Amino acid sequence: MKRILFFSISLFVVFGTFANDSLAVDSLRNAKDTAVSIATHKEFSTANQLKNITKLEGDNAYRRNDYASAIQIYESLLRHGESADIYYNLGNSYYKSDNIAMAILNYERALLLKPGDADIRANLEVARAKTIDKVVAVPEIFFVSWMKSLINTMSVDAWARTGVVCFILLLVSLYFFFFSKQSKWKRIGFYSGILFLLLSFLANYFAFYQKSNLINRNDAIVLTPSVTVRSTPSEDGTSLFILHEGCKVEIKDKTMREWKEVQLADGKVGWIPASSIEVI
Repeated sequence: MKRILFFSISLFVVFGTFANDSLAVDSLRNAKDTAVSIATHKEFSTANQLKNITKLEGDNAYRRNDYASAIQIYESLLRHGESADIYYNLGNSYYKSDNIAMAILNYERALLLKPGDADIRANLEVARAKTIDKVVAVPEIFFVSWMKSLINTMSVDAWARTGVVCFILLLVSLYFFFFSKQSKWKRIGFYSGILFLLLSFLANYFAFYQKSNLINRNDAIVLTPSVTVRSTPSEDGTSLFILHEGCKVEIKDKTMREWKEVQLADGKVGWIPASSIEVI
């Protein structure tokens, strides 16, 4: 009877957890990552070729060096939902068109959806190397940098699924701890239960962190050739410094429509016109 009750409660909790994780990532699944990656030359399956014919047209335009047409196709696809691969290919198209700021913007958007993708990160660094502003970030505590690197190894979907798997293994461990008659299996169940409890908590926290980054997008890219950063949200404000296209900033104050307070990675703060930046 106790075992039946245990299994019933376990199934209820597992399905509840899985449902919550599904809701957490449903808003991020508007478009499946089935697109071809230009840099790695991944091929479509026959089914995906039929399903993504317009995407293939964009890829073909890119290969013909018709970057204007490729940009138009990719941007039209993104109106129906986000896709890391499409953002990535759009960034490649803008880069080939010498529009570095738009290339960086789309690489950044692709990286939000696929934080662990080495190709996206590499192309983003190449594009950043062509920007005028070389902002040196304020050093972070080693543990914070290490933790962010760990979180960015997988997407929100992957962390959510990892959390569910760890939670199921936690329930298995609890079963051995409570119902096994051998002390050996009780010890194994106890220690493995502690491990999977910790892993489940971390995975769900990492998924929540990734989701927060996707929903609360506070970073932006400067798109105008140059913009003067001022001390107050007015053209009469004191000129502090000048930023150029492609520079990444963090929006600190969104309360005003025409002006945004931004902060650079090196800690500098000021106000710039909202029309000169676009949120990632």
